[in-house]
Amino acid sequence: MTKYNECTRIGGWPTMCRSANAATERALPTSSAHDGDFEGMSPKPSQADEWGIADGYADGRHDWHPVSERTRLALREAMGVNAASRAVPAESRMWVLRQGETQPLPQPADVTLEDGTTLRLERDFPPDLPIGYHQLRPLAGDSKTHLIVTPGRCYLPDDSQEWGWALQLYALRSRQSWGIGDFADLGRFARWSGCELGAGFILLNPVGAPLPLLPQEASPYFPSSRLYLNPLYLRVEEVPGAAEAGARLEPLAAAGRALNEHRQINRDTVFRLKMQALEGIYAGFQGHEAFDRYCAERGETLRRFAVFCVLAEHHGGGWRKWPADFCHPTAPAVGEFAARHECRVRFHEWLQWLLDEQLARATRELPLMLDVPVGANPEGFDAWLWQDTLALDASVGAPPDEFNTLGQNWALPPFIPHRLRGSGYEPFRRTLRAMLRHARGLRLDHVMGLFRLFWIPNGANPRDGGYVRYPFDELLAVLAIESQRAKAMVVGEDLGTVEQGVRTHLHQHGILSYRLLWFENEPPERYPRQALAAVTTHDLPTVAGLWSGKDLKTQQELGLHPNVAGAEALRDKLRRSACLGETTSPHDAILGAHRLLARTPCQLRTATLEDALAVEKRPNMPGTTTQWPNWSIALPKPLEDIQQDNFVRKLAQVMAHKGNAADI
Repeated sequence: MTKYNECTRIGGWPTMCRSANAATERALPTSSAHDGDFEGMSPKPSQADEWGIADGYADGRHDWHPVSERTRLALREAMGVNAASRAVPAESRMWVLRQGETQPLPQPADVTLEDGTTLRLERDFPPDLPIGYHQLRPLAGDSKTHLIVTPGRCYLPDDSQEWGWALQLYALRSRQSWGIGDFADLGRFARWSGCELGAGFILLNPVGAPLPLLPQEASPYFPSSRLYLNPLYLRVEEVPGAAEAGARLEPLAAAGRALNEHRQINRDTVFRLKMQALEGIYAGFQGHEAFDRYCAERGETLRRFAVFCVLAEHHGGGWRKWPADFCHPTAPAVGEFAARHECRVRFHEWLQWLLDEQLARATRELPLMLDVPVGANPEGFDAWLWQDTLALDASVGAPPDEFNTLGQNWALPPFIPHRLRGSGYEPFRRTLRAMLRHARGLRLDHVMGLFRLFWIPNGANPRDGGYVRYPFDELLAVLAIESQRAKAMVVGEDLGTVEQGVRTHLHQHGILSYRLLWFENEPPERYPRQALAAVTTHDLPTVAGLWSGKDLKTQQELGLHPNVAGAEALRDKLRRSACLGETTSPHDAILGAHRLLARTPCQLRTATLEDALAVEKRPNMPGTTTQWPNWSIALPKPLEDIQQDNFVRKLAQVMAHKGNAADI
C-alpha cells in the first residue's frame, strides 16, 4: 500500500507528498529526481528539473535523445514561467493524507472541509477526517494548502468475473437510427446483451461533445468537452414534444434513416438533420421541472458550455481567433453576449438535458464503462474554460518508435503540472465526476499520462519534444476519491512504453491493468487477476482482418509501411496458441482467439462487435487522416439483425464461459 507520509515542504508546509514505497519511488519520483526505466528496458536515467522537464528520453529503439536547451526553454515558456526561474510557486502547496492516517502538523491550523465545516487542529491530523478536498490554513499566516484525504484505492467489487462488449456506439445502428448509433440503440443493445447473453457491462467509446459546427469531428478522442455529451447520439423521436411535431419531423426522419444504407457514416448530414429537427421541437418547449433541476444541478459550468456553443456558432471554430472580448469565460462581454442570446443558450442547455436523460435510461439496462480521452481539442470548450491551467503552446504526443519513426503529435494541450496542482486538481476531478455521472467504470486512455506526458512545443517535430513529469500520487489520490464515491471500477490503458514501477503503483491503487491477446507473451492463464483482458482494440487489427491478411494488405495499399514480419508472427502466434490450421475460417479463428481469452483469470474481459461480426476493417487506422474513414465505419448489420445472429450468440457463450472454453 502506498503511504502519504514523506513530504517536500515550503515554509514548513507540504508542496508534494511522496510514496514511502522506496522500491518504486526510486523509479518514479514526483519531484526532481530520476526518470524511471521502461518496463523491460534499461535506458539511461534522466534528470527532471524543478518544473518536471526531463533532460532526455529513450525512444522505442532504446536510442537516447537529450532534450535541447531550445526545447526546454520552449516548454517552460508554454508553462508560462520565466525561463530562468528555479523556484516552485507557492500555488503548488498540497498535502495528501490517506483516510485514517494521523500525521503531525508543523503548526496549529484551521481546516475547512468540503462541506464548509471548519475544524481547529492543534498538533495532529485526526484519523477521522472525511475523504475529499479540503483547505488547510495555518493560524500564523494567510497561505492556504490544499488538503486531499484519499481512501488510497479505487473501488473494486468482489472477486467475480464479468465479460462485456467493447462498443463503438456510432457504428451500432438500428433501422430507426438516423445514420448513426444513438442512446436508444445503446439501451436496446444493453438490455439484450444483459438479459439474453449474460454480459455484465459495456465498454463504450468516448461520447464527449464536439464543436457544434460543420464539419463535425469524427474522432471521439478529440472532443470539445469531456464534461458534456454529443448531440448526435440523441434519439429524436424520444425527445419530449417530438410526437406533437410528428408530421414535420417525418421527412427529416426518413432522410436520416436513408443514411443507414451506406456503411460510411456521414456525420455532417446527420448533424444538419438532427439539429433542424431539434430546433423545431424546441420551438414548442414550454419548460419542464426536470430541466430546471438539471440546470440547477450542473450550475454555472453548464451555462458557460451553452454560451460557448453559441459563441462558436457566431464566430466559428477556434476560440483563440475570436474577438479578444470573448476569449475568456469570465470576460464581461461574454455575459452581455449570453444575455442577448438567451434563447439560443437555453437551447444548448436543453440539448444536454435531453442527452443526460437518454443516457441515464440506457445505463439502467446494463452498467456502463466510459473511455476517458487523454485530453480535449485546444479550440474547444474545456480549453476555453481551463485555459489558465493548460499549456496551449504545446501538445501531447509520443516519441519516435519502430512503428512511428517520426513520433506522434496528438494535438491535445497538456495541463501545466504546478497550475493543475494550484487549482486543487479541479479540472481533473470535475472531468472524472462528469463522466461517472451515469457510468460505473472508467477506462483511462494512456494512463501513463498520470505519471508523465511527452510534450511537443507548437511548431516543433515530435522528436524535438520532451517528457514532463506529473505528481502522480496526488492524481491517483483524486482518482481514488471519485472512484469510491461513484462505486466505479477504473481500468488503466497501460499499453506501449510503460516505466518501471508504474504498474506497481496502479495495482496498489486498485486500478485494473489492460491486457491484450495481441501483445502479451504470457499464456492467458498467467494474465494478472486485477486486469481487463481483450483480444484487440479499435487501433489494432480485428481477428478477421489479421487472419485473412486483409488488414496488412490495406496498410500496404495506404503506403503505411507496416511491419510485415510482425503481422505474420502475430498470426502464427494465434494459430499455434489456439490450435488453428492454415485453412481455418476467419469465424473459427475468432472463436479460437476468444476461447484463449476465456481462460484468463482477469476480473473483466471484453469482445468487440467487429469481431463478433467478422469485420475485417478496424475502426481506426493510426497514421492516416483522409486515407481511411476513421471512426466512421458502421457495423455491417443493423441492431435488429445482430440480435438474431447465431455467431454473435456463440461468441457471447465463449466469453461467458469461465475456465476452459474449448467445448464451446
